[in-house]
Amino acid sequence: MEIVRAAQVQSRRGNPDYFEGEVWQELLVQSSTIDLKSFRVSFAPGARTAWHTHLGGQILIVTAGRGLYQTWGEEILEFSTGDTIIIPAGEKHWHGAATDCPMQHLAVQPIISGIDAEWLEKVS
Repeated sequence: MEIVRAAQVQSRRGNPDYFEGEVWQELLVQSSTIDLKSFRVSFAPGARTAWHTHLGGQILIVTAGRGLYQTWGEEILEFSTGDTIIIPAGEKHWHGAATDCPMQHLAVQPIISGIDAEWLEKVS
C-alpha cells in the first residue's frame, strides 16, 4: 500500500519538446506497486501536446474547461468538463485546450518497460 501526500505533489512547466503553449503538470502518482503514472495537467487556451503514443493506453478525465483531441488521420473532436477519454494502447494522438478556453485533465497511464509515453513530432 502507498499513500501519496498532497504536500509531495509539485507543479512544473510542461517540457517545450512535448507541449506547445503554456502547460503545467503535477505528478500525482508514480507507483512501482502497480506500474502507472497519473498527472493533473493544466492547459492555457490553445496549448496542446505534441503527437504521442502510450504503450498501455491512457485515460483522460476532464476536470475543467473545453479541449480538443485528435487521433492520427482522423477528425479533431471536442470534449469538455466531465468527459472521460479512453485512448487505446499505441494510438498516435494529441490533446489540448480549445483556442478560447483553458482545460484541465487528469491523465492516467500504465508504465510498460519503464515507458509511459513515446513523444513524437509537434502538431502542425
